[in-house]
Amino acid sequence: MRVHKAHIFPGYMKQALDFFAEEQPGQQILDLPSGSGKLTAALREQGHVVTPADINNHQEDFVYADMTKRLPFDDETFDGVTCLEGIEHVLNPFLLLGELIRVSKIGGHVIVSTPNIMNMYSRLQFLFTGTFYQFHPAQLHDYEPDEAVDRFHISPMSYHSMRYLGNYFGAKVVQVKGDKPKRGFLMPVYAGISLAGKLWSRSLFFSNKYNQYRERNADIYKDINSKGALTGRSIVMVFEKTRATQYFSAEELEAKTEQTTSSRAA
Repeated sequence: MRVHKAHIFPGYMKQALDFFAEEQPGQQILDLPSGSGKLTAALREQGHVVTPADINNHQEDFVYADMTKRLPFDDETFDGVTCLEGIEHVLNPFLLLGELIRVSKIGGHVIVSTPNIMNMYSRLQFLFTGTFYQFHPAQLHDYEPDEAVDRFHISPMSYHSMRYLGNYFGAKVVQVKGDKPKRGFLMPVYAGISLAGKLWSRSLFFSNKYNQYRERNADIYKDINSKGALTGRSIVMVFEKTRATQYFSAEELEAKTEQTTSSRAA
């Protein structure tokens, strides 16, 4: 079987391809957003059955799917789902992640990549400018609320927020990787910062106050201190669905949030 050369793909896309290359051919995979269809084509060459979805009609077999709304697929349809460099483009990334997990089968995998706001370069950028890597507001256009446009990078997502949401919607993190390091020539600086911060970080994650969550916190500490998380331009997270997902519309989720807030206030 002919396989695409790895160097023609962005690092985050290569990570997804490598993951599914280890799976048995014939996996039912959702590729959202599909863009030009490059990932779809490569996954099909691996022998998988891929459903490309997007709001464009780049190919005849593209399924129309708006990432800001409920996806047009039944619960537990796919063995695998990819959402590469898409979640940061929507106003409500929380519901999108829930939808990606909803349409995957129990035991299936959801791969999400997004610009890595936790890498060392982003930490330096935030220290000096108050903005995250790839999320500075100067680059954004001012659109009207009802304009159906790509608003670009409007929702920065960290490892922590995606892990929490994945668990909320019924999935656990099984892999965390990164792609090409951002400003690799600064590696000595990154190493110094990481070393200096490890004692502080360990005091947070391994405090005796949180002994009941020690195993979970050890996993988080390991993930966020991995090379990919510390240096990668994008963070690539692989979730495995462990239980059925309960779907909430935007209105229902807002009502649940208000109810929780009221209960805490009381």
